[in-house]
Amino acid sequence: MPEAPAKQRADIVIGGAGFAGLALAVALRQALGEGFAVTVADPTLGAAKSNDMRASAIAAAARRLFEALGVWSEVEPDAQPILDMVVTDSKLEDAVRPTFLTFGGEVAPGEPFAHMIENRRLIDALIAKARALGVDLRATAVIGFSSRDARVDVGFAAGAEISARLLVAADGARSRIREQAGIATHGWNYGQSGIVTTVAHEREHNGRAEEHFLPAGPFAILPLTGKRSSIVWTETSDEAERLVALPDADFHNELERRFGLHLGDIEVVGPRRAFPLGLFTARSFIAERLALIGDAAHVIHPIAGQGLNMGLRDVGALAEVIVDGARLGLDPGAYDILERYQRWRRFDTLTMGVATDGLNRLFSNRSDALRLIRDVGLGLVERLPALKRIFINEAAGFTGDVPKLLRGQAL
Repeated sequence: MPEAPAKQRADIVIGGAGFAGLALAVALRQALGEGFAVTVADPTLGAAKSNDMRASAIAAAARRLFEALGVWSEVEPDAQPILDMVVTDSKLEDAVRPTFLTFGGEVAPGEPFAHMIENRRLIDALIAKARALGVDLRATAVIGFSSRDARVDVGFAAGAEISARLLVAADGARSRIREQAGIATHGWNYGQSGIVTTVAHEREHNGRAEEHFLPAGPFAILPLTGKRSSIVWTETSDEAERLVALPDADFHNELERRFGLHLGDIEVVGPRRAFPLGLFTARSFIAERLALIGDAAHVIHPIAGQGLNMGLRDVGALAEVIVDGARLGLDPGAYDILERYQRWRRFDTLTMGVATDGLNRLFSNRSDALRLIRDVGLGLVERLPALKRIFINEAAGFTGDVPKLLRGQAL
């Protein structure tokens, strides 16, 4: 009877090849070298190029992480600095949208607090970096796993199996890995959806981001390179479904009512999609030889643009505790290592979740009394430079216990 082939082995398997999964793979491989085997599994890795047409705000701390990983220089020409931001609060039918709050866009001289970039540009750069570092990239999904004898056996849809010391779930808000581990999530749906698309406009945006708080939710205009902007438009879920299904001319009219004409004529130049919005946090970020990062661990409202950046803070924290442990000869899947990661990230995640939930409830309503309260609050922030600086540092990702990578330091 022929012997069964030897099972493949790795130090870490990462399920999911989004920003978080790929950035973690690159960070670990860079810090620990060829002797540390990393596998990333995701069906999307079978495509020649990423087809994610969305755009994301990369906070200054996250940009420093990508600089430390040697990726930012590859995508910087495609990244648009956000040079300033204005916040308004009005009803849709109001003829004038008064500005209540403005932010200068620098956290330090010459360093914008955020950049906008199309997801596909950054994903492709991360894949190229991972491949150059020798990360094992597999175009398949993790479909099962089981822990035994200080290892975790990970099965793939393609039929192979790897024995690893740690499995990382980076497979998104509907994480199959998290569900198979039996980790519950706590939270709720908002009954809102975010409509995402890209528009071209006649005039230059000059790097200005705008957030219009309307009764249904925020309408954000986020600058991209060229005369283009990314739109993140919050509506009730039923209304969002109706809007996305409209004929092009009718959708344009609805968009223009909210966008305005300050940048001249506008044209939708990207696909339009609606994504349900909610607040969800995993009951635990870890289990036996398992860690959750990114949307697999937490989902928040996009009102503050921090969802992606929170995921990258997970990456920085998990990479740091693994690298510190590995240099002491410790097992990356050991409980003490994973518990240190969870302690580091849990409080920050809960705090940001509460903050974005409060902002959404304060701004996404039709109450004139709440509108008065929030407008007075915005006006006070506008008149207090020290408080405004705190808000800018928070948006840039520099508050709290910031991991080394997000400070721009190598591990």
